Amino acid sequence: MPFVRTSTLTLHVQHSGVSTAPPLVFLNPVGSDLRVWDAVAADLAAGFQLIRYDLRGQGLSDAPDGDTTLDDHVADLANLLDVLGHDTVSLAGCSLGGLIAQGFALASPERVRRLALLDTLPRIGTEEGWTARMAQVRERGLEVLAPDLIRRWFAPAYFAAHPDDAHGYTTLLARSPQAGYLGSCAALRDADLTAHMDGLRPPTVVLCGESDVSTPPDACRAFAARIGAEFALVADAAHLPMVEQPQAVSRRLAAFLRPESSRLDQGLAVRRQVLGAAHVDRASAQATDLDRDFQQFITEYAWGGPWSRGHLDTRTRHLLTLAILTALPREHELELHVRATLNTGVTPDDLREVFMHVAVYAGVPVANRAFAIAKSVLREEP
Repeated sequence: MPFVRTSTLTLHVQHSGVSTAPPLVFLNPVGSDLRVWDAVAADLAAGFQLIRYDLRGQGLSDAPDGDTTLDDHVADLANLLDVLGHDTVSLAGCSLGGLIAQGFALASPERVRRLALLDTLPRIGTEEGWTARMAQVRERGLEVLAPDLIRRWFAPAYFAAHPDDAHGYTTLLARSPQAGYLGSCAALRDADLTAHMDGLRPPTVVLCGESDVSTPPDACRAFAARIGAEFALVADAAHLPMVEQPQAVSRRLAAFLRPESSRLDQGLAVRRQVLGAAHVDRASAQATDLDRDFQQFITEYAWGGPWSRGHLDTRTRHLLTLAILTALPREHELELHVRATLNTGVTPDDLREVFMHVAVYAGVPVANRAFAIAKSVLREEP
C-alpha cells in the first residue's frame, strides 16, 4: 500500500525487503523524502522488512499548514505502525528523523527493538537559528535557498565526485512543500530532549559523518557516551552519510541491527524469500533426525551468512549462485534456483546472459545443459 491513512493524515509509504523478516523503519531528514535511503534499503533488503515513509510535510505525504511539533511526528509514526500492524520495530533515523526516533523510543520504549541514530542529537541547532531559517524561507523561498542549504548536507568532495546527484538533491530540497518544510523547522526549533536522555533504553548506535557541521562529530560522540551507545564516524561524509557512503552505513546497520543470535531466524526469512515459502516449509516438514541438523546448518550458515550480508542485493547474489551452479555443474540445485527466479526478479534475459558467460569461462556443455534445464522449468518446451 503506497499510501496509508492514519487517524490524522495520509502518509506515503514504501515497503521492500522480506515480509517475514524483522521490521526496520527509516526516518528521513527535513527537506528530503524517503528516497534518501534508497541505496541503504537495497543493501539491507535481504535481511529486513523495510518500511520507509515521507514524514508529514514531505514528499507525497500530507503537508498541513502551520507549525508542527515533535510530538506530531512521533504520533504519526505510532499511528502508522498501528495501521500496519507492527507492535515492535527497529528504527533508523537521520537528523530530524533521528530526533523523531528518539522521541518515539522515549514515549514507547516497549515498541523499539533497536535504535540507529545518524547525524542527530537530542537538540539540533538553536531556537534563534531555526527562527532565522524560517524567516529566510518565507522571504526568499526554498528554490532560491536550496543551493546554499544543500552545502550542509554533503562533504565538499561529494559535489565534485557526484555533480549530477548533488544537483538532483538540490532539486529535491527546492521542490519540497514549503509549508511542510516550515512546519518541520518549527519542530526542530522547539524540540529539546536533552533532559530525557537517561530514559532512552533500547540498544542504540550513533553514526556521524566526519564532516558534519549541523550535528558535529564531537557532539554526536558525547551524545553516544551519555546514553551508553555505540559510536562510529563515517568517513568522507557530512550530514547525510546514507547518501554519500551507503555501503559503509549499511555494513554498520546490518552488524548492529542483526545480532548473531538472530542468524537462524534471519536465514530462514531469506531462504523463504528466495526459494519460496512452500518449498522451505516442505523441506522442514520432511526433515528427519538424519538431516534436521543439516537443514539448520544451511539455513544458518548459507542463508543467514553470505545471502544475508547486504552490500550485494538479492538479485545479484542469485545471479552469482546461478552462474556457480551452472559451472560446477549442480543440475538439481540449478533447477531449484531457476524456479526461484520468480521470487528474486531474475528474468529469462538474465539467465541467457549468465549461461552465455559461463559458456566462455566454464565450457559449452555445461551451458548447453543449463539452457535445457531453464527451458524446461520455464515451460518453453514440454
